[in-house]
Amino acid sequence: MSRVVILGAGISGHTAAAFARRWLGRDDAVIVISPKPDYNWIPSNIWVGVGLLRPRDVVFPLAPVYARHGIEFKQAKAVEIHPAGRDDDPGPYVVIESTVPGHEGERETVRYDFLVNATGPKLNFAATPGLGPGQHSLSVCTETDAQDTSVQLAAVIDRLRKGEKARFVVGTGHGACTCEGAAFEYIVNLEFELRNRGVRDRAEVWWLSNEYELGDFGMGGLHLKRGGYVTPSNVFTESLFAERGIRWVNRAHVRQVEAGRVHYETLDGSLHDLAFDFAMLLPPFTGVGLKAFDRTGADVTSTLFQPNGFMRVDADYTSRPYAEWSARDWPRTYQSPAYPNIFAAGIAFAPPHAISRPRQTPNGSPIAPAPPRTGMPSATIGKAVARSIVDMVRGAPAPTHTASMAEMGAACVASAGANLLTGTAASMTVFPIVPDFERYPEFGRDLDHTFGEVGLAGHWIKVLLHHLFLYKAKLRPGWNLIPE
Repeated sequence: MSRVVILGAGISGHTAAAFARRWLGRDDAVIVISPKPDYNWIPSNIWVGVGLLRPRDVVFPLAPVYARHGIEFKQAKAVEIHPAGRDDDPGPYVVIESTVPGHEGERETVRYDFLVNATGPKLNFAATPGLGPGQHSLSVCTETDAQDTSVQLAAVIDRLRKGEKARFVVGTGHGACTCEGAAFEYIVNLEFELRNRGVRDRAEVWWLSNEYELGDFGMGGLHLKRGGYVTPSNVFTESLFAERGIRWVNRAHVRQVEAGRVHYETLDGSLHDLAFDFAMLLPPFTGVGLKAFDRTGADVTSTLFQPNGFMRVDADYTSRPYAEWSARDWPRTYQSPAYPNIFAAGIAFAPPHAISRPRQTPNGSPIAPAPPRTGMPSATIGKAVARSIVDMVRGAPAPTHTASMAEMGAACVASAGANLLTGTAASMTVFPIVPDFERYPEFGRDLDHTFGEVGLAGHWIKVLLHHLFLYKAKLRPGWNLIPE
C-alpha cells in the first residue's frame, strides 16, 4: 500500500488527486490537504468581480466529492516537510495545521510515500504598501475578494448614474507581478459592463501594468498569424484597448497605493501618481512558506525551495544572462532533484527564469513580469505528475511522463464582455508556451499553432468551458474524458 499526499486542491492539485485515485489500486491511499474547504474555479472569478456571477456559482465543497471517490481530505495547511523523517522514525511526513473552525492551529503529522506540492502561490499584497483587500485596492484572486470587488463596482456605477464621473484603474500592483492575463480579462469585462449599464461616457478606464508592451502577459508577448500576416500581440491588444477607449501605462512598478491614489515608477526611473475612484490591482506571488527539516531537525528549506518559496524541480537554475536562457532550462518531470519521491505542480514549482526579459529602473525597482503557470498548463502538469507517481508506485525507477512548458501548447479564452448576444472573448492558442528559438528561430513559436481572434463565438466557448470544467472538477461521470 502506498500513500500519495497532495498539498493543495487548486487546478493542479485537484487534477493530480483525481487521476492518481483513478489509476491507483484500492489498497493505495490518496490524501489531499488544503486549507480551504471548497474548490474555486478561479478563471470565473472575473465574472463574480463584475457582478454577473455569485461566489456560489464558482465554488463547491470538496469533502463530498472526495468522499464519493475514495480520496481522503484534510482541511489544513501544510507547514513543514520532513523528507527523511526523524532519527527515531525514518519515514517521510508532513506537518499540517488545521484550518477547521474551532480547531485552528491544531497540528498533525501525515505520512507519505509520494508527495505532490501543489500549494499554489501566496498572494503577496504586502510587497506593495497599501495594496489589496482591507487596504486601498481590490482583487479578484479569490471568490470572496471578487464579491467585495463587485459590491464596490456597483457603488461606483450608482454614482455614475447620478451624473458623477469616475476613474477606474486596473492592472498589476507590483513590478514583479504575474497574471496580467487575469487583469486583462477584468478590465475588458469592466469596460463592457460600463457600456452595458449606460455609464461609459462618464468613466475613465486605465490599464496600469508591468508589461514592457501590451499583450506581453508574462510570456514575452507572441506573434499571431492571421490572413497571411504576422501581427505581434501588442498590436492586437493596443487595437482592442483603443477601440474601447481604454488608456494605458506600461513598464510600471507600483510603489504604494493610498486611498484614491496609486504611486508608480516607470522604467526610465520617473515617479508618477494616478488618482482613482476604483482600483483592482493584482499582487505578486511567492511560495506559501513551507519549511523543510532533515532527520536531525536541521533546516533544509534551501535544499528543497528557491529563495522565493517555490519548489526546486528538474530545471536548470544556473544564473546566466538573459541572452543565454534556453527552453531547455525548463523542467519536464517536476521531480525534486534532492528527494525523488517529491514533486511540485502548477504554480508551486520554481521556474528557472522569467519568460519576458527582466528589467529594472535606474532606482533598482524590478519591472519583470513573472511567467504564468495557471489554467491549462497547471492541469496538464498535475496529470503528468500523477501518471509518473502511479508508475513509480508500480515499480518504475523514475518519472515516466513529462509536461515541459517549453514543449506544450496552451489555449486561452479570455472573456472580453459577457453577453450571449453582444459579448466577446479573445480566443488564443500558443505553442510552445516558453519560446524555443532553437526550434523556431524567428519568433520562438510555431506560428501555425499560435493564433488569436476576438468575437462572439469565443464568448459562447467561454461560457461552455465554465460549465464544462466545473463539471469535470466535480468528478461527474465521464469527467476524465474532458481534456485539460
